[in-house]
Amino acid sequence: MDFATILQILDSAMRLMTPLLLACLAGLYSERAGVFDIGLEGKMLMAAFASASVAYATGSAWAGLLAGITGAVALALLHGLASITFRGNQLISGVAINFLASGLTVLLGQKIFELGGRTPSLSGAARFDAITLPFADSLRPVPVIGPIYAELISGHTILVYVAFAIVPLTWWVLYRTRFGLRLRAVGENPASVDTAGVSVTRLRYAAVLICGLLCGLAGAYLATGISAGFVKEMTAGRGFIALAALIFAKWRPWSALGATFLFGLLEAVANRFPNLDLGFVTVPSMFMNALPYILTVIILAGFVGRAIPPRAGGEPYVKER
Repeated sequence: MDFATILQILDSAMRLMTPLLLACLAGLYSERAGVFDIGLEGKMLMAAFASASVAYATGSAWAGLLAGITGAVALALLHGLASITFRGNQLISGVAINFLASGLTVLLGQKIFELGGRTPSLSGAARFDAITLPFADSLRPVPVIGPIYAELISGHTILVYVAFAIVPLTWWVLYRTRFGLRLRAVGENPASVDTAGVSVTRLRYAAVLICGLLCGLAGAYLATGISAGFVKEMTAGRGFIALAALIFAKWRPWSALGATFLFGLLEAVANRFPNLDLGFVTVPSMFMNALPYILTVIILAGFVGRAIPPRAGGEPYVKER
């Protein structure tokens, strides 16, 4: 495997990991505040449909992005209402959101566009274009550094760079701000936060809204960045893979970056080598395509017991009187 092929695989891995990274960080905010959310898949799916629909109608990817965020935040508020205000089971609420988004996107897509649940293909300003960073072309001839900068770092859409920028921002918010301290505390011991005079409900709703925002970015990127429109079930389990990556990362932002890169790399390798020839054996395409999902099962089976979630996670808070 030559250097150019390695760069192409890494470039593809960065694109493929972006929605996983955004969804993983979304789950991190929510679960750090004590609200488990397995509805990441549904929120991403709704965001992808809303962004593709509005981008096609307006011819603007930015309008589609705003619509995608709005759709995901609406479902996030629904999850918050069920699990925080009415103290319902958080897992059941997440499952309901996944089913709701799965059915509603197909129903609306068929009703509006009559294309079997998908949206028309997007083109031009309705999609986010790749950005060429400064000096990329002039540095390209420079050995090693030039190709890395021009082909690996440069040439991605704005949402890819936003996703990577959110990682240090999340670290700073969680570990260097009063809001982050309270957010982590409400996921560990909400009673102590309440005793200090801080609203547990308000903090958890803030975390849920941030989760919806990030899922909106992830879904919009799927529809207007990687793809050129919405198709049925286009998230393809990425929300669940993001949850597995979150467990693997032990609810830490920098570890989430590494975990999602691993998943993106496996998918990129599967796309690049559909039938991987190892010399003594040829790995079939079906196994290569299943690699990210196999890794998800391995992580869930092997790391769940060792990864300690927030202590108050999944438990509705009832104020003592």
